[in-house]
Amino acid sequence: MDFLFNTNVQFFIAAYLVGGIPFGLLLAKKFAGVDIKASGSGSIGATNVLRVVKESNPALAKKLGAATLALDAIKGVLVLAVGYYMGLSEATLWGIAVLAVIGHCFSPYLNFEGGKGVATGMGVMMFLLPLETLLALVVWGVLAKTLKISSISSLTGVLSLLVSSFYIHPEMNHAPVVLIVFILFYKHIPNIIRLFKGEEKRV
Repeated sequence: MDFLFNTNVQFFIAAYLVGGIPFGLLLAKKFAGVDIKASGSGSIGATNVLRVVKESNPALAKKLGAATLALDAIKGVLVLAVGYYMGLSEATLWGIAVLAVIGHCFSPYLNFEGGKGVATGMGVMMFLLPLETLLALVVWGVLAKTLKISSISSLTGVLSLLVSSFYIHPEMNHAPVVLIVFILFYKHIPNIIRLFKGEEKRV
């Protein structure tokens, strides 16, 4: 058990546990009285919060959706920021980022189920790759406004981040970025199937 006293291991565990906090589920239950795990797509993310709560209270849905988006992004950054100011290595910071996303997507509080990971992924990427993330957010924003299909805008934004990282930071180890993008696409497989069937819903 000595490894638990290793600083890097402690941060990895913290990243996973904090990343796993299901803010969307908690907010929807507290303020709207609905279980988003049992409604809509069953995801704990901002899109499903917005979709489910909008059925009964559109004004509240926007507030809870925005709050979920912000908190899911911040929880990934929180452990990263502490680790950065404690002088942890870049490799360790990337490990923290990956585990925060894994925590959200496979939450220890929800029998290892969770959300799609986009907000948490964008949060950690904003901390580690700010320019690429800003470009991805522009792509996401344009597509979200025009197509109004969350999965398309999210995945295209994530893909643009990955591609731009090879141009902006060709010298870096891209394995953690590729892994995070892979996780996000994996969690969106049901959405991708619905897209091919023409059944994906607009927000």
